[in-house]
Amino acid sequence: MTLTVQARRAIDCAGDLPTGLTPPELRRVYAAQRARLQPPRPEIARVVELSIPGRDGEVAARLYWPRDDGASRPLTIYFHGGGWVVGSLDGYDTTCRRLALKADSVVVSVEYRLAPENPFPAALHDAWDATLWCVAEAARLGGDPRRVVVAGDSAGGTLAAVVALMARDAGAPAIALQTLIYPVVDLTRETDSHVRNAEGYMLTTAALRWFYDCYVPDRAARADWRASPLLCPSLAGVAPALVIAAEHDPLVDENAAYADRLRAASVPVDHVVFPGMLHPFFTLGGVIDEAAQAEDLISAAIGRL
Repeated sequence: MTLTVQARRAIDCAGDLPTGLTPPELRRVYAAQRARLQPPRPEIARVVELSIPGRDGEVAARLYWPRDDGASRPLTIYFHGGGWVVGSLDGYDTTCRRLALKADSVVVSVEYRLAPENPFPAALHDAWDATLWCVAEAARLGGDPRRVVVAGDSAGGTLAAVVALMARDAGAPAIALQTLIYPVVDLTRETDSHVRNAEGYMLTTAALRWFYDCYVPDRAARADWRASPLLCPSLAGVAPALVIAAEHDPLVDENAAYADRLRAASVPVDHVVFPGMLHPFFTLGGVIDEAAQAEDLISAAIGRL
């Protein structure tokens, strides 16, 4: 299927992710670009800034309560996208508010350290430490430790997938659902979709290569399954998964490969490819209706816990 009219409109507004900028410059451009394409920010019962103790220092996070009624709700720990280089709590404020309201879930958005200033595994350390803390503090946060969701888009989806695997290996915390929105799952190779969707769809293959160089500059380390979860020797026993992908995304083939491996390992998985969509559509709800449809899928999955 060709790009939808709305996806083309998003491209007309933003174009491909620019290359040739320094990380600080790209962060400014990215934040301004995406802010123009987001839906209105909804009101929510409460938002609280958190400072989570991590092995390398405090990890900033933001807590969202959909309703201030004292009820215990699913606890969703969200890791933002941005190639491990861009993205922020503020940039994902609208996304997390909408997810909290639609899923009737407590949401904790995690501000992990960014590359290249903090290369792999710094972001993963922050994601894991934040997850452990959130689950330990679930009752105080208003979340149910029996209904913990790790979620994220793009680079954040990678972190969510790896955190789910680490929780399996550690025997705790119990993850009820991993929600992976077009995650990067293999930094060691390029699939056919890296060629097929190389440019013209906002996220380019050239930008992906640059992000990989920033996040894991040591190419040998990219074979570490904590960087490339598709390379994990076994996916058996990991939490059930919802994998959301976009047809016109350089990552769509590896997303399918990850869903296939989960299924082959007898892990319950729902793999949904949005036709006519491009990589960042989930955060472009101001111009793309499918963003709300993806939110509805995630909310329904959380609601079944």
